[in-house]
Amino acid sequence: MTFAPRVKNALDAIGSGRPIVVFDSEGREGESDIVVHASAATPAIIELLRRDAGGLICLATDSKVAKKLQLPFLADLYATPAHGSKVLEKIAYRLAPYGDKPSFSVAINHRGTFTGISDKDRSLTATEFAKLASHASNGIREKFMRDFKSPGHLHLLIGRGIENRKGHTELALEIARLANMPPAMLVCELLSSVRPMTKRQAKAYAKKQGFAFVEGKDIIGAGARNAAKKGKAP
Repeated sequence: MTFAPRVKNALDAIGSGRPIVVFDSEGREGESDIVVHASAATPAIIELLRRDAGGLICLATDSKVAKKLQLPFLADLYATPAHGSKVLEKIAYRLAPYGDKPSFSVAINHRGTFTGISDKDRSLTATEFAKLASHASNGIREKFMRDFKSPGHLHLLIGRGIENRKGHTELALEIARLANMPPAMLVCELLSSVRPMTKRQAKAYAKKQGFAFVEGKDIIGAGARNAAKKGKAP
């Protein structure tokens, strides 16, 4: 399929292991994240995310992988009597100010890490999870239990589907899908000194760094056109 230049640049960058900048929309968070495929998460990439972005470094995967791994949404886990408590149930973050349910799941470390927080450790956790997501067979649950531990220092996010939620979790996963890559994407909010970067600031940062910049509406539109084209295929 032929993509619009801004989307094509983003897909080419992700496919080549380079970061991109994704703005969601003015009507939602109005924030931009640095996004990169987890398979490309070298220690230098982790350093870039914490130094230049400064938000929370998270690892997004889709509902298919999450289901195979039996990963819960954290807010749902808090509200489960067998695992939670009245305090956790009370403080569970059920809806964001912009109306979305949160996508947070558990935080993990790879068992090969030490503390889990260093650039090297988070790189290992991310790249090994990307390998896991690339082989979404029935055996990945056992491998996940063997190779990872929780609590950890890389927060997992579960996509709720771009048709249901249009956050950076879902936008990043839609990029992975359009790029024919496994559902394992690192995302981290771009912050200025006192607040998230404006779209103008984020575009300027992306231009300075030579990163592709793309908006949520571009990604959603590309996905819809791709789906429509497949639906018309004989």
